[in-house]
Amino acid sequence: MHPFAPAGTRDLRQRILDLKAEQNALILAHNYQMPEIQDIADLIGDSLALSQQAAEAGAEVIVFCGVKFMAESAKILSPGKTILHPDEGSVCPMAAMVDAETVRLLRAEHPDAAVVAYVNTTAEVKAEVDICCTSANAVKTIERLPERDIVFIPDMNLGLYVRRLVPGKNIILYPGYCPTHNDITLRQVLDIKTAHPGAEIMAHPESIPEVLDHADGVFSTEGMIRYSLDSPAREFIVVTEREMTYRLAMEARKAGLDKVYYPIPTAICPNMKRITLEKVLRSLETSSPAIHLPPDIVQRARKPLDRMLEIGR
Repeated sequence: MHPFAPAGTRDLRQRILDLKAEQNALILAHNYQMPEIQDIADLIGDSLALSQQAAEAGAEVIVFCGVKFMAESAKILSPGKTILHPDEGSVCPMAAMVDAETVRLLRAEHPDAAVVAYVNTTAEVKAEVDICCTSANAVKTIERLPERDIVFIPDMNLGLYVRRLVPGKNIILYPGYCPTHNDITLRQVLDIKTAHPGAEIMAHPESIPEVLDHADGVFSTEGMIRYSLDSPAREFIVVTEREMTYRLAMEARKAGLDKVYYPIPTAICPNMKRITLEKVLRSLETSSPAIHLPPDIVQRARKPLDRMLEIGR
């Protein structure tokens, strides 16, 4: 935490840490969470990696600071644990763009196709698909499927990116998107590049195609960390949710590297920002809101996640 944080924030943070220790709880924070949330987290990362780490951890109580589908994934992989999600209204707009009934209709329309769901989907949708993927392993996952026809849900931009790299597959796109990434324009990126001509452009594959065309590399959030730490470049334009630059700078400091990361100032996910220190404290105090999923949904949704994990991240 910043050494000059207000006393109230310091007190709130300490109350959270004390209660977390009393309950042997684990706090997970997605890379897009606000800095003060990242500062109190035991683990920071992308949604699936956090869920896997939660499953492997000894803690029986997990406070998941991210949007709802992420907490659901943690529950799917750790059904016996208490998964707390501090704000029930913190949902992913893209995940809300497709539902289970739509998946069933797509299956009927394309009976010979494999249905692949980006991990950014609800538990009910995961329960209806053949396999899941992340932004990091989408290409590998689809390459290894035996089916030529692939129904890819819900992110059209990620699907378009995969289509470029796997031309042998007939990828049937669904018109979903992440508003935060979809609203990042090429002009915004090029304006920052003009101001910092030596900076490399790292773009998330949820971005629009014309932005990806101008990127030096296309990466998942964790891929951005690995690439920028290994790159000889000092400056980077980070084309994803702006809080990612906080995590990147943190990792660079840990590695003893002098790196500078420039965000897209308008790339803000308002739903991620619904998680606050006050809500994390209230979750620990009340053991709520907790994620509850029907056992059959957990069982069915776990299969496409496990199948993906067999392929590898």
